[in-house]
Amino acid sequence: MRTTFRRLLLLWFALRYGVRLLWSAAPREHRLHWVATLALRMHASPDAREALHRALPLLGPLASAFAARSAQDPQALARSLHEAFDLIARTETALAAPLPADAVLPALRAALPRSPELAFAAIDLVALDSGIGEQVHAARLARPERTTREGRDYVDVVVKLLRVQEIERIDDDIAVLGWVARWLDRFLPAARALRSYPLTQALAAEVQRRFDLRAEAANLSQTGQHLRNDERVVVPDVVWELSSDHALVIEHIETLALNDLDALRRRGIDLEALAERVVEVIVEQAFSHGFFHAALDAERMRVSVEPATFGKLVFGDGKTMTTISEPEREFFIHGACALFEQEYGQLAAMHRQAGHVAPETRSEVLEAELRTRAEPHFAATIDARSAASLLQHLLDAVEPFDGKVSAALTLSHQALARAESIARTLAPSLDTSAIVKGSLEALAREDAGHRGWIKRLSRELPHLATMPRLPTLLAQRLQHWHEHHEQRDSVVSLAQLRREQVLTRRLLWACALGGMLLGAGAIWLGR
Repeated sequence: MRTTFRRLLLLWFALRYGVRLLWSAAPREHRLHWVATLALRMHASPDAREALHRALPLLGPLASAFAARSAQDPQALARSLHEAFDLIARTETALAAPLPADAVLPALRAALPRSPELAFAAIDLVALDSGIGEQVHAARLARPERTTREGRDYVDVVVKLLRVQEIERIDDDIAVLGWVARWLDRFLPAARALRSYPLTQALAAEVQRRFDLRAEAANLSQTGQHLRNDERVVVPDVVWELSSDHALVIEHIETLALNDLDALRRRGIDLEALAERVVEVIVEQAFSHGFFHAALDAERMRVSVEPATFGKLVFGDGKTMTTISEPEREFFIHGACALFEQEYGQLAAMHRQAGHVAPETRSEVLEAELRTRAEPHFAATIDARSAASLLQHLLDAVEPFDGKVSAALTLSHQALARAESIARTLAPSLDTSAIVKGSLEALAREDAGHRGWIKRLSRELPHLATMPRLPTLLAQRLQHWHEHHEQRDSVVSLAQLRREQVLTRRLLWACALGGMLLGAGAIWLGR
């Protein structure tokens, strides 16, 4: 009902202000005649529709580019949406205004599975941070919790609280947008070509994903499991018994943003070592664990300034995580190593084996394309080299051959590029290209070593376990094949029988009609 009302309201405002605009633009003496003449001319003009389609990208270049990019790469929608929400929250402060202090406790009572008076010894009713549809508060637990990574107790937490009414309003707006897109798809060929309705459905799914606090808690928990033995990283623990669909409670770690260089220097943090750590951790997270942040930036990646975890990177944002499959991971690692070593023929063969180009694509032509793109990188000075720009050719070299790599490979490369950009901001003289190369080569050596063999063997063990059952499986397969063919034969026989019945019935009707006609003819001739 709420969404239907907003649809009608949108239609009312569109009609009202559209008519007012035309009425204001018309000459005062003969407004009706002018509007009618304009409508008739636009309807009669053969180029009016095409001109409108050409004008829309000019009227909204950002929206058109966003829609076109999202149509080509649906997974990029999550990253772009995340950035767009943060940008709007920073510029449009009214949309990110937190709840007043007197409304925080009632909202917490509705959101938490336990009363906030019992769960917390103290809570700051003034928000630490506030974004679109959510805000963050500092709190102290009524009883200590124990971390899973170090075994120490903590009492300070942060509470992320969703503003339910704002999220419902956002959901309504997305539903209205889907309604408009459905009508556009129905009446405009250009909208159908852009697939605007499926695009709004993807947008709605990503908006729901952004505000899914249980999924964010699960992402943080999995990231913590992956990095629990890494001395360079700390991931806050989730207080599961206090988290719900509308509230997320995690361990509080005092941190500084990586873009606050002055504060980092005052704390005595080695920026060059920190920059090197950023690149190594992000490369290993994406291409060793295959589960990484798709919208990484210097604000979301922070560094701890607490005594127990001083100088460690803190991964406390689990909104936009994505995965990369094992074959994609192996292709990027070994393809990047081949590109660093300028082995273009090997890389061209890997592209063909991965199916990134058509089978009829000539290897020597793809190899020449890779060489033409990559050699300027090696001719540049060391301080001008960028691993991200070189590895971009690893993905883009297939485009002239109508090839395409997966969206997960593109997202993982973009995560690497952002890590390299952050590292260059922290330490401009750092050779990030050498660090990326060393990290990827270490992963390639691990794949070729005993750990890689054990990993591949563990993946194949479920298949090897079926070997003693091969005779039984083969017999079951033959029996299934025999039953299938018997069933198919019975179906064919039944169809033939039905066909014969139909033909027999038609023959009987023909004989009956022929006999009637012969009898009638004989009677008529006898008269």
